[in-house]
Amino acid sequence: MPPTIVPLMGNGLVTDQDNEHWRKQRNMIDPAFRRNYLVGLMEPFNEKAEALMKKLSEKIRSNRKVKMHDMMSRLALDVIAKVAFGLEMDCVNDDQTPFPQAILLVMKGLTESLNPWAKYLPGKQAFIRDVQKSARLIRQTGKECIERRQRAIQKGEDVPEDILTRILNAADLEEDCNPEILVDNFVTFFIGGQETTANHLAFSVMELARNPEILQKAQAEVDNVIGSKRNIEYEDLANLQYLSQVLKEALRLYPTAPATSRAVRGELVIGGVRIPPNVTVMLNSYVMGRMEQFYQDPLTFNPDRFSPDSAKPYFTYFPFSLGPRSCIGQTFAQMESKVVMAKLLQRFDFQLAGEQSFKLIDTGTLRPMDGVICTLEPRTSQRGTGNY
Repeated sequence: MPPTIVPLMGNGLVTDQDNEHWRKQRNMIDPAFRRNYLVGLMEPFNEKAEALMKKLSEKIRSNRKVKMHDMMSRLALDVIAKVAFGLEMDCVNDDQTPFPQAILLVMKGLTESLNPWAKYLPGKQAFIRDVQKSARLIRQTGKECIERRQRAIQKGEDVPEDILTRILNAADLEEDCNPEILVDNFVTFFIGGQETTANHLAFSVMELARNPEILQKAQAEVDNVIGSKRNIEYEDLANLQYLSQVLKEALRLYPTAPATSRAVRGELVIGGVRIPPNVTVMLNSYVMGRMEQFYQDPLTFNPDRFSPDSAKPYFTYFPFSLGPRSCIGQTFAQMESKVVMAKLLQRFDFQLAGEQSFKLIDTGTLRPMDGVICTLEPRTSQRGTGNY
């Protein structure tokens, strides 16, 4: 088992510790995440979210309980594969695809690899082999995808103007662009764009199901803004203010990437505390989001904390990190989450099925242990929604 996360994500945007090299990577990738390009992603966001709504409707007709985290994981994988790399995986409908399980395994492997003695523990060898096999599957998929797209570009073929094409076009301008870096960043976006979004959506569903009055308020907003239309437009997103507050509050309680670190090169004094030079400081957004000195009644799910009139929680709320190394895909993730949740609220009522522990699993990101098992019913009489 690898001693750090580097063997999986290599020296990509998240793991690169050479600041100058990181800056080159960021500049190369940044055009693919500019807002004027992301606006054009509403069509695939809608398409993939519609596929999920159809699958959920099928599950309702068969009277099956739904593990929402699993469904959100499959959806997020379909979205990032299509939008970023032009791949059609159809994980929402294909229960046999290996990728959701491969990502789960490598995330568990990354967590366990932080213990340098993990590979020597009895009974771990089969798990280690499975993790390594999953990592090879993801990296090989990335390599083949990149090489296939590069050949198409060289032949002058029509290629989708997706994130991969934009990255490859920018990479052509870099004389020293290592092909392995492209694979590293494929893995980074493939996992980062799937895992964190799926967890965020699942936690949002969980808290809405636990708080029916908040669920009803969010549904009322969707009814007023979206009505019965199937195609959510970019302009609609800004009008879903309360849904934005719900999603932000879910990230406060359940930041999917709960910790971020910064290297301190010179001595600092913060709040009277001396931080010596040449150390790494870990900042934990999970702990900070639950501290009473920053949030009143912090364990209560309260979207009104993020209303336009509320004080902004500067430096105590950083689910996408802060500063130059903040998450490059945060606007992408927020748009995707809002489209999916708006459609879910438009179509379904849902409640948690039976007793659930609400415990968390840390696999490098935070995910709900019980998978957020829900029963769903179609909404049929709410104002503005019509019959679904």
